[in-house]
Amino acid sequence: MPDFGLKFFILQKRVLNLYRYAIRASRSLPDPQTRSETIAWFRSEIERNRHLTDVATIEDKLTAGRREIRQIFPSSQGPARR
Repeated sequence: MPDFGLKFFILQKRVLNLYRYAIRASRSLPDPQTRSETIAWFRSEIERNRHLTDVATIEDKLTAGRREIRQIFPSSQGPARR
């Protein structure tokens, strides 16, 4: 079993913050169907990567997630990096 350190748990919080931000940003989409599909897609991406334990890989996925949110919602700044 991997030894989960403080960095891993900080990354977990960052993933949750990114997910919450994606939900809030999706409110700008006018079509409810598009909004729900966007949220479902983002959630499925998080679920698909749930098994990851490597800190560097998780950080890469977070960066990619931020980039995707900026592409979907260009007016959004994205969640703050902590």
